Amino acid sequence: MHPNKRTHNGEPVVVAYRAETAAEATIIRGLLESAGIASPADTFTDPFPMQEPPAGIQGTEVLVLESAAGDARRIIDDYQKNPGKNAQ
Repeated sequence: MHPNKRTHNGEPVVVAYRAETAAEATIIRGLLESAGIASPADTFTDPFPMQEPPAGIQGTEVLVLESAAGDARRIIDDYQKNPGKNAQ
């Protein structure tokens, strides 16, 4: 967890997924948000939604509220195992 990172209501946020690219992180955030799980952008690694991280930075973190982390990880895991199932 990122120390001192809080949502508006004070609940801690945690890393639910570490994406290889900012574009992948955007897709995963959209997947989570469509399931009703908020995914605040990490302003330290994602100041602009589609910008790739600087050289030497490994991936982009997808953050969620700590209370939603289990559900978020299950949704991401299901999507990775069955990507065509989620396409419409």
